Amino acid sequence: MSGSGWKGRRVLVTGGAGFLGSNLCHALAARGARVTALDAMMPEGGANRANLEGAGVMLVRGDLRDTELLSLCQGTEVLFNMAAQTSHMGGQRDPVADLGINAVAQVRLVQVMREAAPQAVVVHASTRQFYGRPIKLPVDELHPVNPPDANGVSKWAGEQYWLLESRVLGRPVVSLRLTNCYGPRLRIADARQTFLGIWVRRLLENEPFEVWGGAQLRDLTYADDVTDAFLAAAEHAAALKGQVFNIGGSTPVSLLELAERIIAANDGKGSFVTKEFPADRAPIDIGSYHADDRAFRAATGWTPRIGLDEGLRLTLDWYRPRLADYLNL
Repeated sequence: MSGSGWKGRRVLVTGGAGFLGSNLCHALAARGARVTALDAMMPEGGANRANLEGAGVMLVRGDLRDTELLSLCQGTEVLFNMAAQTSHMGGQRDPVADLGINAVAQVRLVQVMREAAPQAVVVHASTRQFYGRPIKLPVDELHPVNPPDANGVSKWAGEQYWLLESRVLGRPVVSLRLTNCYGPRLRIADARQTFLGIWVRRLLENEPFEVWGGAQLRDLTYADDVTDAFLAAAEHAAALKGQVFNIGGSTPVSLLELAERIIAANDGKGSFVTKEFPADRAPIDIGSYHADDRAFRAATGWTPRIGLDEGLRLTLDWYRPRLADYLNL
């Protein structure tokens, strides 16, 4: 399926108007795939119609929990399953709704895909969140699972239903556990998707941003590298079916160093203040994290292409002329 192998293939991207889903839609359409993006367009999520401008894909507005899925899934050859409720605090406040989106809706999609597209490849967007506070660094796929919050529990359940589908029925399913991702089309109106989004907004509005703590280590993956990882997973799915892989990115940096480097990427303009972790968030903070993703690199040949400083610069440059589209949600 590499390169021209995507031409004419029927692809469904759930969460397709969101950050990672929309970047994937652009890449797939550019390779000639016939792409349908399904998205509930929830105002508190990452979806934005501007994300799909110029992509040439069909956007269907619908929620996995209740929309008619059979006709959408019929004949799908590859499903990129990106739809999720991503807010940690949102999951804590309303765990029932969180479970409905991240687990119950996934079971519904699993069942429809059995009927509509029993041979389709599935690449599932998962998260490093399952591991909780790491007991060792870097974190590989054998690290114990210990979700720190309700959102982690619901996502873990959703992933496991897909892996069960692979073990029991042999469907080629690959799950990618992502670290902090950033780049074009990220939600920057607030910090609901990731802390880096609000940092970008504050910098471009010439306002100081907040760094909570500061010593925590993070590895970050640029959106284009995430897209490449999902395409590689689909292209190697027959060999990788039923497996989970960590996806990392740049060399880990502390949040304080990251703050200094994003200011440098903004031509040295900007400032930040450090604060203690808010009391309601401290219990679910995972501390330092960076991924051991050697298994995925060895299995597919994937490797990140965009370094941190270049990625931060590209991100800021992309948003400058588009800021209004990403603040007026």
